[in-house]
Amino acid sequence: MPAQPVASTRLSARLRQAHAIADLRSLAARRLPRAVFDFIDGGAEDERTLRDNVEAFDGWMLMPRVGVDVARRDLTRPILGATSSLPLMMAPTGLAGFFWPDGEVAGARAAARAGIPYCLSTNSVASIEHVAAGAPDGERWFQLYFLRDRDWMQALLARAAAAHYRVLCLTVDLAVQGRRERDLRNAFTMPLRPRLATAFDLARRPGWLAGVARSRLGFGNFEAAGGGFTSVAQHVASLFDPSANWDDIARIREHWRGPMALKGILHPADAEKAVALGIEAVIVSNHGGRQLDDVPAAIEALPDVAAAVAGRAEIILDGGVRRGTDVVKALALGATACSMGRPFLWGLSAGGTEGVSRAIEIFRSELDNAMTLLGTPTLADITRDHVRERKGGGR
Repeated sequence: MPAQPVASTRLSARLRQAHAIADLRSLAARRLPRAVFDFIDGGAEDERTLRDNVEAFDGWMLMPRVGVDVARRDLTRPILGATSSLPLMMAPTGLAGFFWPDGEVAGARAAARAGIPYCLSTNSVASIEHVAAGAPDGERWFQLYFLRDRDWMQALLARAAAAHYRVLCLTVDLAVQGRRERDLRNAFTMPLRPRLATAFDLARRPGWLAGVARSRLGFGNFEAAGGGFTSVAQHVASLFDPSANWDDIARIREHWRGPMALKGILHPADAEKAVALGIEAVIVSNHGGRQLDDVPAAIEALPDVAAAVAGRAEIILDGGVRRGTDVVKALALGATACSMGRPFLWGLSAGGTEGVSRAIEIFRSELDNAMTLLGTPTLADITRDHVRERKGGGR
């Protein structure tokens, strides 16, 4: 067997030493230029919601039961009709190919290898077709925003269906882009505009620069939108439609023939409307704290949404999940599964497909350990009785 290249061996060793998602975040911060890392890591305005998404999990304690046979555990879960090896999915995240060469394909391959769903963002670097060809196996979802050009929007839906993306994830919390002040201060564009202020930082990231140099960067599903240096805010303002309403959502539901999830739900009344339209899943999400600051953390909104849905649709919790115990808490409070963006982007940025696989492996190990110690051999055994609200909220 030929020896692995030294660089590859070193990367594998670093990934093996990552024992928590926080370790992958540290590796990503070392490899990426500051402006690029801030794009992943940052949130809107004062970033209170960004922090709350993570810290609000501390408001819940786990309550184990003993005397339960936990010699064998089953971590599998059906998500919208397809069995996932874990109650996890990869959230749609824009510009993954900017963090690692062919990043969307790298993430999709890792998800397929692990047996969990992968959701491709409208704002991907790679096109719908390129990702489908590069990662033909596995469960693929496509995420869509409302566009001003409805013909283009319908064309994207047709392309996704033709490329066998099984589930549509319609995001409804981005009428305009939130004020992401880190990106504004960094003058973040795609591709990255050369600036004297960032030149030294870029020079210290040769691995990332080498990857960018051999990549074709842009918004892969918007080739006709033009080239040049574009901020994500400019991209959103020029193409996305802030006038979309529930009638438009209903038309998309009628048009799309497969399962559909609505992403960006925080209010239980909106969850009720989604269920009434025949939408099969609601994704409780505040866009990772990147849109409107000072809204509830996702885990804080979950119980009321779960009560409103009352089992009529699946519920996916998106935001702040960093540990397997966070997944357990979400399931206990009514979620079918959890969707994660930053943890997988940190893994991707740290080591491509292998980095994403390491993130999934960490979650799998932590979840299995938590279920064993909690006395819940299957996911169905996790109930509201397994969590208690911490006095004082834990913050």
